Amino acid sequence: MRNLLLIGVLLCAPALAQDYPSKPVRIVVPFPPGGTADAVPRIVAEKLSAKWGQPVIVDNRPGASGNIGAEMVANAAPDGYTLLVTPPPPIAVNQYLYKKLAYDPERFVPVSIMATHVSVLAVRPGLPAAGVPELIALARQAPGKLSFASQGNGTTSHLTAAMFQQMAGVQLLHVPYKGTAPALTDLMGGQVDLFFDNVSSSLAQHRAGKIRILAVAGAERLAALPEVPSLDESGLRGFRSVSWNVMAGPDKLPESIARKLAQDVAEAIRLPDVQKRYLDLGGRPWGSTPAEAAALIAEERARWRAVIQSAGVTLD
Repeated sequence: MRNLLLIGVLLCAPALAQDYPSKPVRIVVPFPPGGTADAVPRIVAEKLSAKWGQPVIVDNRPGASGNIGAEMVANAAPDGYTLLVTPPPPIAVNQYLYKKLAYDPERFVPVSIMATHVSVLAVRPGLPAAGVPELIALARQAPGKLSFASQGNGTTSHLTAAMFQQMAGVQLLHVPYKGTAPALTDLMGGQVDLFFDNVSSSLAQHRAGKIRILAVAGAERLAALPEVPSLDESGLRGFRSVSWNVMAGPDKLPESIARKLAQDVAEAIRLPDVQKRYLDLGGRPWGSTPAEAAALIAEERARWRAVIQSAGVTLD
């Protein structure tokens, strides 16, 4: 009887994907409208809706660093009709920051990394540091005097600065803000000294001379900033801080549906207009396989767990 049931499941798996989707699909974004976290899935949702002949609805459910929307998807039926598209926090970071979560981040089924967005090290215009070595020397001369902005406690910008302090052997003063916009405004105004920001937010201000980007936090230089070195080549070997947008489903999402979703997402992302829109956001278009998504998430979990534990960062 057990063997017959197994055969039945295997025979039904392709049919699940073949018939999917037969009704509207909801993509939950656990952050507010207007930012990169919202724009990335909306661009692809348009293409998926046209391909499938079904509405693809982007549903913003912000709150608690992404935990509210993530919990909603974790409790949804694993049928592919409620999906999560999110940056790293609720799926790869928050489990190390919060004492308790109402969902298990490791039970999500990764589908596709849609795009990646590298962080950059930006400083106020008048800071007397031509590059990263000079910035580190300046910080070592006066421990705790140089200040860094963040989007808030436990955010990517906060944790990236914590990793910078650990790897550079410096002590900085943390000034948390409620989001990117006020942090960037005070950086431009000279109220804070540096800010690890998403390149999509900082690039225009750098080009306008309102801030200076000293380094990028990816493995290599950016095509949009060929003159700006990476932190790796500036002496901090292995420094990485790259945000990403992953599509994932609830626990027990059928593998056949995950594969179909990944294929259709990748097909949409390969379209020239989608490529351009992602690049205009400062991102690198991807459209990974489920296996590639799972591997990146595992690597990122290990990275941020080590940073958080070493820095002693916690949230209620």
